[in-house]
Amino acid sequence: MRPEEVRQALTTPLTNPAFAASVPRFTDREYLNIVYRTDPEVLDRVVPEPLRVEEPLVRFEIMRMNEVTSFGPYTEAGQAIPVRFGDERGEYLHAMYLDNFPAIASGRELGAYPKVLATPELRTEHAALVGTLEYGSQRVATATMGYKHHPLDRERARQQITVPTYMLNIVPGGRQGPRVCELVRTEITDITVKQAWTAPARLQLFEHALAPLADLPVREIVSASHVLTDLTLGPVHPVHDYLDQQ
Repeated sequence: MRPEEVRQALTTPLTNPAFAASVPRFTDREYLNIVYRTDPEVLDRVVPEPLRVEEPLVRFEIMRMNEVTSFGPYTEAGQAIPVRFGDERGEYLHAMYLDNFPAIASGRELGAYPKVLATPELRTEHAALVGTLEYGSQRVATATMGYKHHPLDRERARQQITVPTYMLNIVPGGRQGPRVCELVRTEITDITVKQAWTAPARLQLFEHALAPLADLPVREIVSASHVLTDLTLGPVHPVHDYLDQQ
């Protein structure tokens, strides 16, 4: 294989890429969002500058991807932290756990999403929406919410989902440290909110050494939403290069 052919490759393995060369479209992507208050000092330890935390909030989410082109159905859970970058409000993606390897590889390599293999689930059970996350055989999160108690304004739901998102893109470079170390930004703009609901909710996080969601403890539930959407993820762009500061 000639060098110019290698340069055209999407990812490894060279002759059998880990994910398809396409932009996935999400149909009937279902969210359970629980925003909770935590301890300010724990956020100071995990949110990288120049992002700033103005209020000690965390959004726990479980998303059921009912139909995704090139990936098929899967489920994902994670934590996002409201932040400010300059004059812009957004969210820092702290952790993401899902059960689909091509989606993990694509998210990490193309978008810097902090994705890890685990087993999340979102289901309806006895008039409640129930979200769980297990790492191996161990339960690390349980979220419950009343099932479609009160309609939520769809524009408010859209604003929550389309808030600018920030992530760290770190590519190892050997003994001299990372070859790439930058803050990147993305934003969902191609979205249709089909349903949006709110209801009472609860969230439990359990200690685990390799899935440390409980390091951001739940002190108070602030809000909850259950949203059904169609959307396409936006491209990722670098906004801050940490290597320029060396």
